[in-house]
Amino acid sequence: MMSLLNQLRLSSHNMEKKSPKIGDIVEVEIIGMQDYGAFVKFYLDNSSNKEKIEQKGLIHISEIQSGYVKSIHDIAKIGQKVMAQIIDIDEYNGKISLSIRSLEKNPQVHHIYRKKHFTDSRDKIGFKTLANYLPGWIEENEAYLKAKKNAQSEDFL
Repeated sequence: MMSLLNQLRLSSHNMEKKSPKIGDIVEVEIIGMQDYGAFVKFYLDNSSNKEKIEQKGLIHISEIQSGYVKSIHDIAKIGQKVMAQIIDIDEYNGKISLSIRSLEKNPQVHHIYRKKHFTDSRDKIGFKTLANYLPGWIEENEAYLKAKKNAQSEDFL
């Protein structure tokens, strides 16, 4: 006759679930879409009684494909089934993050060509170049010369 404790141990051992692990590749079905990613569900086999355990997770928009993704709605549709890799499992709340991009055979490599610009913010302080003041000086001198010419013409009359 088995003790109650032994029976509980055996039953808990038989009900042991296969837990998802980082790196597992699973077939997922997209069940929801947001601007930031796709919510998916997938199934893991129960090791003892061959039942499938449903799990849910998120594929962030940056993990959908290589390169820039303007809209996730252009790439994925609700009900679509794809292969994805588990890339993270939050140990506190059990949230699962997946990636389609990590399974790409030839991911796009985008080189960012950075343009070099003068970004010294100190150019707006201190001594300014004479060229900045030149238009104002020309206007002042023209007005002065006109006034002087008018004054001289009045003296002659």
